[in-house]
Amino acid sequence: MTSIRDLLGDTLAVGETFRLRLEKADSDDTLVAAHPRDASPMDIAVVYGLDRLEERPPTEPVAVEIVGEVVDGRIAGRVVEPAAVPE
Repeated sequence: MTSIRDLLGDTLAVGETFRLRLEKADSDDTLVAAHPRDASPMDIAVVYGLDRLEERPPTEPVAVEIVGEVVDGRIAGRVVEPAAVPE
């Protein structure tokens, strides 16, 4: 049986890492990003690993892991790699 938690975890991509462009939220200095999955009901608040960033917000996309908690109505994220790797 599939639980609601499993469904939300898949939709929100908990545990997955994405390259995201971060910006400051309108209401405060929280760094936020649009969720890369259209099905996600929440955007991302990057609240962990901020010490890895040289600039806030960074000028280039950074690797962010989705964490399974909610912060100010957004799914939490953690910076896992500060700069984008050239493709």
